Amino acid sequence: MTSETERRPDTEAGRGHTSLPRRLGLLSAIAVLVGSTIGTGIFRTPAGIATKVPVESLYLLLWGLGGFFSLCGALTLAELSAALPQTGGIFVYLREGWGRLAAFLFGWGELVVIRASALGAISTVFAEYFLRLFGQSTTVTLNTAGGVVTQSAPGVHYVAAGAILVVAVINILGIRLGAYIQNLTAGVKYLALLLLVLAAFALGAQHPPPVVVPATETATSPSIAMFGLAFISLLWVYDGWADVTFVSGEVQRPERFLPRTLIIGTLAVIAIYLLANFAYLHLLGINEIAHSKLVAADVAYRIIGDAGVRLISIAVMISAFGTLNGSMMTGPRIFFAMADDGLFFRRIAAVHPRFKTPYVAIGLAAALAIAFVLVRTFEQLSDTFVLGIWPFYALGVAAVYRLRRKRPDLPRSYKTLGYPVTPALFILAVLLLVGNALVGDIRYYLAIWAGGPNPHEWSGALMVAGIILAGIPAYYLWTRNSKQ
Repeated sequence: MTSETERRPDTEAGRGHTSLPRRLGLLSAIAVLVGSTIGTGIFRTPAGIATKVPVESLYLLLWGLGGFFSLCGALTLAELSAALPQTGGIFVYLREGWGRLAAFLFGWGELVVIRASALGAISTVFAEYFLRLFGQSTTVTLNTAGGVVTQSAPGVHYVAAGAILVVAVINILGIRLGAYIQNLTAGVKYLALLLLVLAAFALGAQHPPPVVVPATETATSPSIAMFGLAFISLLWVYDGWADVTFVSGEVQRPERFLPRTLIIGTLAVIAIYLLANFAYLHLLGINEIAHSKLVAADVAYRIIGDAGVRLISIAVMISAFGTLNGSMMTGPRIFFAMADDGLFFRRIAAVHPRFKTPYVAIGLAAALAIAFVLVRTFEQLSDTFVLGIWPFYALGVAAVYRLRRKRPDLPRSYKTLGYPVTPALFILAVLLLVGNALVGDIRYYLAIWAGGPNPHEWSGALMVAGIILAGIPAYYLWTRNSKQ
């Protein structure tokens, strides 16, 4: 008997009734992963990490550990993606491993907070660098009853909303166009970092350091708590490697290409991150990095002066736009999979008759993101995204244990290297990330309740958890009404 996959070699064999054509080759899939992961973190996060861990050896160890744990996740999802190559990725792994409620909660979280926050945060960074490039102010200062407050200029919100609209149109016009943009921007950002590394070691410092560190400030040994906080920041920088699974249903030869994409793409990201940080330390040093808001720009300044700063600013803008495009390409496929599985309005699973894209799902994601970016700050958007999606990463990775027992018949062209230790290490890292945020929020609220000093540790983790858990009654209401 001929299988459905064999009868439709050029389309996804999904659980529902709607299929998307498989048009992404191996290089395009790798570009989706690299472009979604390398955003702005490598350009701005090193300062915060160096502040918490001002020791060069530990600083580099942290970047290596962040890459190691991300690779553990990628190695695990490589098995699941080959066995279940359907649109939605983690949504599918949760559904098959833990049931429809777990999958619904992931889709619910993506709908109400996660995807809109991700698109909003990325587009905000793009807008800031876009306006800076043209000499426009990106902040305004307001006098309020609580004192002076600095916030984003209105133009930042409007340009960010415009960028979201542009990438939505690009991705509605076809995944090949979106993939072309992704290939181009991923190549540019990777090449820019690689050239910066090569120039740092080949040319060396031609200009004085732009960052002046007070002579009285010296590096101190970091505490375990600070090391843990810095490690959490590292996991945020590496976020994005799982996004390619959302377009699994559109990747050609998925049983071969998806595992290769996850492994090769993640290794490529780890390599460029480590090389970039070696270059940062070579020209600036750990103390200068800790005081640098835009480390890559300061390194470029030391090599070729002001022109380097402008070039890096352009590279960051392109990097942010590419990440925005990748997020728009992958995220809406979750809504598509959710609707195709009967857990959301069926209309969301519509495929454009000409462009063969989930245009309604893309439009929904864009509309929600524009609404978020017009009223929320970058910090609010980015924190909400990270705290919302990482628990589902861990649950998706944990599905490999469940499916090994529950579905031993699944075709597994690739099996997780280092199983069962590899998935466990990733889950442990996520528990550290989320647990630290939850403990910080609990301490914050207890201090407020006791009338003590504000500990300034509120992350929003409890709020995000509450919003996602509100999906439980929503699930039962939806399933009950859908049966009537």
